Amino acid sequence: MKLAIGSDHAGWALKGGVIAHLEALGHQVVDVGSHDANPVDFPDIAQALTAQVLSGEVERGIMVCGTGVGAAIAANKVRGIRAAVCHDVHSSHQSVEHDDVNVMCIGAQIVGPWLANDLVTAFLDARFDDNEDYRRRVRKLHDMERDLK
Repeated sequence: MKLAIGSDHAGWALKGGVIAHLEALGHQVVDVGSHDANPVDFPDIAQALTAQVLSGEVERGIMVCGTGVGAAIAANKVRGIRAAVCHDVHSSHQSVEHDDVNVMCIGAQIVGPWLANDLVTAFLDARFDDNEDYRRRVRKLHDMERDLK
């Protein structure tokens, strides 16, 4: 799978380990930044990452910031993006299976490297469950987005 990954300065160190894990699993990774520990604004990284997802250049995205919350808020401002903070394995796969999430956000100050790798693996192994209830709910999310002024 081809993926985009991005981080702010708080997530930069953890991002490197996640990239190594993704590559070891055979995934292609596009790193949209940040590329060092210097302060950067997470909304800028979220814009770069979500553009990759929406263009179809990548299948999914992974954002790493301090808590994952800011990254999720920023990513969810973009139409067509469904981002979720995932700090447990169940949420990591169920967010895709039930909600068709296309951007996972994790907090480097919340999870360590081993758990981050488990979260990412669960996220990437998951597929949307093509069940009428889930399709209806995701369709309603699209409708809510369409009706935004």
